Amino acid sequence: MDRPTLAERIQARLADFLPQIPAQDLEVMQETTRRLMAQGLAQQAVQPGDRAPDFTLPTPDGRHLSLTDLRRAGPVVLDFYRGAWCPYCNLELRALDEILPEIRARGAELVAIAPNLPGKTAAFLQENPFGFDFLCDVDNRVARRYGLVFTLPEALVAIYRRFGFDLEAFDGNDRHELPMPATYVVAPNGIVFDGFVHENYLRRMEPAAILEALDRLADRPDVA
Repeated sequence: MDRPTLAERIQARLADFLPQIPAQDLEVMQETTRRLMAQGLAQQAVQPGDRAPDFTLPTPDGRHLSLTDLRRAGPVVLDFYRGAWCPYCNLELRALDEILPEIRARGAELVAIAPNLPGKTAAFLQENPFGFDFLCDVDNRVARRYGLVFTLPEALVAIYRRFGFDLEAFDGNDRHELPMPATYVVAPNGIVFDGFVHENYLRRMEPAAILEALDRLADRPDVA
């Protein structure tokens, strides 16, 4: 039986969630997305063909991983997500975990990156184990270099707080900044081979598209 697509899973979760959202709150959420799209933020982020900015980030258990070291072993899939509090990010992370054996069968590795504090990420992973590494990009230092960061309007911060999403507790600051969800397939030479960034957090790169990109990359020895 075929897996449902990530888009289908997100739409199913959204259908459950929408009736719980007051109309005025929904308008604030949608208007925020419209403004981000009008600013063209996704087009200003790192794109395929660009060199992926290098970084070293900690895991929740105190190890440090660098992009340079990761890509020495092969292609790297970088998944920037908003945080453990985001239900749509959690759907994406589960979908990625399902294809992890297929990613590794192609000689690639996957890491997930969010601005959550190490303790918050560790608590999330305690309840939701995954087979790949999570990296703690506190203060969005790496996401900023990838051009992904934006500031939430105060009205939306208040809405999230009412939903129980305390960004200050998760991220350890009061900046109310988030990364746009983004997925990058980075070739061993450090060039972004493929990727997906969108201002609408409901839109994500499909797992099947990641595998297809890795297959195309395998046929390109010139970017190894």
